[in-house]
Amino acid sequence: MTSRTEAAAAEPGRPARPALIRELLLVAGLFLVYKLGRQLAADHTGEAFHDADRVWHLERWAHLPGEGSVQSLLLHGDTLVHIANTYYATVHFPATAGLLVWLYLRRPAHYVWTRRVLAALTAAALVLHLTFPLAPPRMLGAAGLIDTARVYGPSVYGPPKTDHLSNQFAAMPSLHFGWALMVAIALIAATRSRWRLLWLLHPLFTLLVIVGTANHYWLDALVAAALLGLTLAVVPRPRHTPAAVGRIPAQSVPAEDNVLVGAAR
Repeated sequence: MTSRTEAAAAEPGRPARPALIRELLLVAGLFLVYKLGRQLAADHTGEAFHDADRVWHLERWAHLPGEGSVQSLLLHGDTLVHIANTYYATVHFPATAGLLVWLYLRRPAHYVWTRRVLAALTAAALVLHLTFPLAPPRMLGAAGLIDTARVYGPSVYGPPKTDHLSNQFAAMPSLHFGWALMVAIALIAATRSRWRLLWLLHPLFTLLVIVGTANHYWLDALVAAALLGLTLAVVPRPRHTPAAVGRIPAQSVPAEDNVLVGAAR
């Protein structure tokens, strides 16, 4: 008896789901390479603070709003700033992993597309982390900002000199924002609900959180968005949409109609 998954993969016009073990190994391998690559730039302390001064003055020259204006909103109450710190610490990886799992199970073509975009975006970010180490605004005295995670908790970082699990000098670009924006774009592309644009609230809230907690500059998010835009322009989108797949059984459509439907797509 043919399983439901195999039958779906065998239907004309429906993409096959990639092998699970291969995908797990691929995603784990990409993540390991990224973590190891970030560590290569972890000791560039002097350069990271020099670049931070340059970014800070560039933002003021460009008349970007001060990061402190967002932080002052969070500091109106301990509850709000604690929620922001928790969001920063706990949502980033689970939201991206949850998206990939859902797409793998329900939208295989969109899963492959999203995984490729995230991999390319992360690789480009790693190059910038290596070539442009950047201390976050919470470490920059000129910014006059509070390290909200250290003061109010929870915090995912230890003291920079003893924190060997993360590179705190990899502020630009912000993958917190870049991944959040891709999560929203992927869900908008893979679904057909009239409410799907509300997924954009995730990157919007992420932007306010990363700036308000003084973990990133505005430019970190802008650069991440620019890199994502370039990546989306290069990585081809899936040909089949969820609205088209499964709506009409393939065996009930004449061959000549299949040609016309394919051309319309």
